[in-house]
Amino acid sequence: MTARPIVNLLELSPEFVRDPYPVYARLRAEAPVHHVRAPDGKELWLVVGHDACRAAFTDPRLSRDWRKSGDISQIVNTEQDQPALAHMLYADPPDHTRLRRLVAREFTPRRIDALAPRVQEITDELLDAMLAGDERRADLISSFAFPLPMTVICELLGVPDVDRDAFGGWSNEMVARTSLEAEALAFQEMTAYIVELIAAKRANPGEDLLSAMIHAVDGGGDRLSPDELIGMSVLLLVAGHETTANLIGNGMRALFAHPDQLTSLRADFGLLDSAVEEMLRYDGPVETCTDRLALADVEMGGVTIPAGSTVLIAMADADRDPQRFKDPSRFDIRRDTRGHIAFGHGLHHCLGAPLARLEGRIAIRTLLERCPGLRPDADETELPWIPGMLIRGVRTLPVRW
Repeated sequence: MTARPIVNLLELSPEFVRDPYPVYARLRAEAPVHHVRAPDGKELWLVVGHDACRAAFTDPRLSRDWRKSGDISQIVNTEQDQPALAHMLYADPPDHTRLRRLVAREFTPRRIDALAPRVQEITDELLDAMLAGDERRADLISSFAFPLPMTVICELLGVPDVDRDAFGGWSNEMVARTSLEAEALAFQEMTAYIVELIAAKRANPGEDLLSAMIHAVDGGGDRLSPDELIGMSVLLLVAGHETTANLIGNGMRALFAHPDQLTSLRADFGLLDSAVEEMLRYDGPVETCTDRLALADVEMGGVTIPAGSTVLIAMADADRDPQRFKDPSRFDIRRDTRGHIAFGHGLHHCLGAPLARLEGRIAIRTLLERCPGLRPDADETELPWIPGMLIRGVRTLPVRW
């Protein structure tokens, strides 16, 4: 097996957080697996390339079950038995299979399609507010891209309006912590809130998803445990808005940077579905998978990942691999994007992907229809990026019209 020195990603490019794609391409040209130091200083093993990433997603030796098989402090600053982590994203089969089965019925295509009128209504309300000002400028993230999916997922679960700003703060710390202390506090506070919310829903159930999960029982009498109810609620709230918010933000940045594609989409919204898929492929909202644990020594492409290591799968690079997509660095809304893995691959393929796509289509189309003069109001290089390697997107996106 080949021994390779650790690679400091920021030394390869100080601009790695803003534009990681050249670094990934350089690594991919050398090997499919690299021992790297991430921008936050953490050492881990990184898988690049389309074929290698797909294989890693389905390799049972790369586990998601840190609570049973590893030390959770290796990746998250919280307790090993934190109930907020008792969900399917931190589970392997058969636990994962069971948990996914208990909530999948709430995410059928028919149920997601039925949400379209309400998503459209929320979209219009947010744009009414954004366009009401005389300055004709706004931050697209805080005024539109973030509150749209946050409102949708909170309504779906039955979270009161007054608590949604708090959820946004907790979620930000969970996916891209600003400090170890802030991350730990976010887990504690969100867990405490969810416990109270579940108790309220038990006493007075509604038509929301959380009430349904509390009372969900499968054909064999199985139901979610108290910790699993907390964990699944946290997962759905966090994942339910982070991906869509950054799909909208990254998608609009791509359109701004490629005015010919923006013109084509404005002229023919029949291209909308393929445009959203190209946004996901070209610069998707999830850069790498959530951390995986090597249960044993894993050999990939002539490189051995030692047992106990943290492993990340670079979905962003897989979707820019020229072995899978011709001229992958070109943004083309007419491209055949089949095979992209922006929502993952295998058992952990994102359950909420249909909802994210629905929200993305409605948001992008309505934004372009109602804001014909929409354009960026800041240089791309000046935008503040979300730290870390999980979520890819900008904190703010100033626009004018």
